[in-house]
Amino acid sequence: MGINVNNLRIFMEVAEKMNITEASKALFISQPAVSKAVKNLETSLNIKLFIRDKHNGLLLTDVGKEILVLARQMKVIENKIYQIASRENKLLSGKVKVGSFPAASTNLLPETIALFRSKYPLVSIELFEGTSNQIKEWVKDRTVDMGIVTSPFDNYEYKILIHDYMVAIISEHHPSMNKKKIDFEEYQNEIIFCKGGHETVISTILQEHNIAFKENLTVQTADTLINMVKKNLGIGIISNFTLSSVSHNLTIKDIHPKINRVIGIITHSFDEVTPATKEFIQVMSQLSKDNEGLTGKR
Repeated sequence: MGINVNNLRIFMEVAEKMNITEASKALFISQPAVSKAVKNLETSLNIKLFIRDKHNGLLLTDVGKEILVLARQMKVIENKIYQIASRENKLLSGKVKVGSFPAASTNLLPETIALFRSKYPLVSIELFEGTSNQIKEWVKDRTVDMGIVTSPFDNYEYKILIHDYMVAIISEHHPSMNKKKIDFEEYQNEIIFCKGGHETVISTILQEHNIAFKENLTVQTADTLINMVKKNLGIGIISNFTLSSVSHNLTIKDIHPKINRVIGIITHSFDEVTPATKEFIQVMSQLSKDNEGLTGKR
């Protein structure tokens, strides 16, 4: 017996919202119709997709989580079929789901989206913002078609966009103001980190130099890091690329040991992405080449 595709789509919406009411609103159908579709899908597959918990509401079962990933893959394939047909008719359409961290959204996406839209006005773009680690998970479970993340790229296929490096920022009142570089070993008890997916790179480099990686103070955003440094609470360590996306009047210093990282695009497979996603990646890659050096490659 074949799977009822409509029931599968309704299941996906419920799984995304984890709420029957919200799913029914999004689908413009009644709540009983949503519940019936999910129940029919469970019956046809002879499995439980959700656990209905009194306190936590709907929860996906383990097999429900697996089915959701496969359903997303089916949706991607369906989207790809339509996009290939549209491309054949010289009228590319569909949607591209992009995962990006905030600095990349600010520095890379506006120009990319503007150029892409000028070429393919019928393609819509949906942006999901998070940390590099979150984006890798979104690519893994097919929530997004492609992700813009920092190295390491794990087991994903990737294209390098930007060569980046870490810098230190200090206030004008900090004792190290007259020093040319900030030495990690000397100031390791004053370091303030900003989470951004570069923790693995920092830890690896410091290990190579036998320097302890101490998380004395860790913040979530570049703006918070800047405010902490302004209050003279320590020395901020942040990527040059991320720093270029926010305004500040702090002093920038090189660090020792030098820490480089790479920003790139990841997917499960560049050969398997939809035509629209492939074109979006092509536009972004070309712009990155054209702008190479503007971010201060070292």
